[in-house]
Amino acid sequence: MDDEVYAFALKNTLNEIQNICPDVKNSFMFNEDGEIIAANENTPEKTLVQVVNAFDGMMEKADALGGVEGIIFEGSKGRVSISSVSSFYLVTVTTKDADRNLVDTVTRVLVPTVLRLLEKITSAPLKNIQPKPKIEREIQKPEIEEPFGEPLEKHRMQEPEELSEPEVKPEAVAPEPPVNQFIVENIGGLLVPADTVRIDNDILAQWEELYEGKKIEEVEIETFGRKSVTCRVKQIKDSKYEGKGIVQMPEKIQTTLEIRKGELVKVKPVVQ
Repeated sequence: MDDEVYAFALKNTLNEIQNICPDVKNSFMFNEDGEIIAANENTPEKTLVQVVNAFDGMMEKADALGGVEGIIFEGSKGRVSISSVSSFYLVTVTTKDADRNLVDTVTRVLVPTVLRLLEKITSAPLKNIQPKPKIEREIQKPEIEEPFGEPLEKHRMQEPEELSEPEVKPEAVAPEPPVNQFIVENIGGLLVPADTVRIDNDILAQWEELYEGKKIEEVEIETFGRKSVTCRVKQIKDSKYEGKGIVQMPEKIQTTLEIRKGELVKVKPVVQ
């Protein structure tokens, strides 16, 4: 999906939140790199830059904030909240008297729903079906000589030359996804997406080399009880876990798979 269309859909979502909750004065979304994804019409660009810069240092230390689901700043005139939504971060600025339950309910339902819908549209495979080429055989017509004063002589019809079938090269078969076993380790924090796991960068590099440089963005995790889930993947940031066969996993994914810290799981790359 085009980035402009993606951003347009999210912008309309943020505007709709303000229509439902007029006490929401400003709202915007940004990613882990500090890039602004979308903002409602009432939020000036200067405000976006100031807020993202203010949280820049916090993002670098997000792994140290284990167990924190969100941050709220209360002021004399209103409230600023930041929360993790899928792989993005949502910031809302509300008035002091805003109905907190209503705002939280709307943002936690509407934004994730739109994101899931956009992801489904983006990941929908496009079938590239090409019709097989038709081979037409040309049959030469018999030539009839008709010299003046002489009877017509019939000539044999020339047999058409056999046309060789075009050579069809076999399609390259992609290698089977390798399966690695990892030990589950907890991961939490304010800016840690609930749908993303982390593994060694060396493993990601090996997978990408196997698939000729294709970036691995998703993995399939399967337990020995045959439960499985597909989620996003990033490299481990904490050096103390590198090279130890660890997969850092949020509590939400552990709950889905019915596992916990210390258990063994199988992980393989998902190649689009």
